[in-house]
Parts: sequence; C-alpha cells; structure tokens
Amino acid sequence: MSLFLPKLSCKKEVDEVIKSVAEKVLVLRFGRDEDSVCMELDEILSKTFHDLSKMAGIYLVDVNKVPVYTHYFDISYIPSTVFFFNGQHMKVDYGSPDHTKFVGSFKTKQDFIDLIEVIYRGAMRGKMIVRSPIDPRNVPKYDLLYQGI
Repeated sequence: MSLFLPKLSCKKEVDEVIKSVAEKVLVLRFGRDEDSVCMELDEILSKTFHDLSKMAGIYLVDVNKVPVYTHYFDISYIPSTVFFFNGQHMKVDYGSPDHTKFVGSFKTKQDFIDLIEVIYRGAMRGKMIVRSPIDPRNVPKYDLLYQGI
C-alpha cells in the first residue's frame, strides 16, 4: 500500500482524472493494495512519483471499485498499468500480444522511468502507440485469456 500515491475509488473519479490530466502521461495502476506484486509495483511508482511529476500523473485504482474499467481494459491479471495522454489511451508494444496495458511489476525503477519518457515523447509527436524501451527479458510473460476473439 502506498501512502504517497493518490487513489481513485469510483468510476466518476477515474473519468475526471482521464479528462483533466493534460500534457502529461496519465498512469493508472489497476490492482489491490494488499496484493504483494501490487505492493512491489507501488514502491517503484512512489519512488518515481516526484522525479516524473512534470511528465506524468500516477494514480492507483482498486479493481474491485471500478468494475466497468476492469472489464473494459480486460484486467485479468493484477497489477495492470494503463497509460493515457490528453484523454487518449496510449498503447505500447512490449513485444507481447497485448499493447493496451503493462501486466505485472517493473523490474527496476529505471525501466518505468524510461517507459514514461518514451510514451511522453511519442505522445508529444502525436503517436498513439510507441515501442517499449524495456528489455524484453524484463517484461512479464502471460497468456491472453481471450486471444483470437
């Protein structure tokens, strides 16, 4: 559980943040406070919160409190991190079948910082999808539940 990161507890709050965060990468971590992998990710997010404050806004979202977004983004595994820029969903090519979210925790603080910088620079150039700077060995592997649908 991170005491430093703001939490969104309902759909209305998530909607407002998506609409209001401008000229920054919006980072939404979907998960549960008591989950060990979420705690690991929250530690990385809180350590980078201040360093990335000019480039990113970071928020925590409990998957049980916003089921509409959990379903919309197909949050089957937690934690899952989704990115936006000026209200638009940003996609990232991690070398995996799913470009809509990052599943799991980042291996290092620097992996997360590098990813935010790439998303920010790409978004400022009008791109809606960017290639991940993270070493593919540091990207968690998982199977899509609805692959091929």
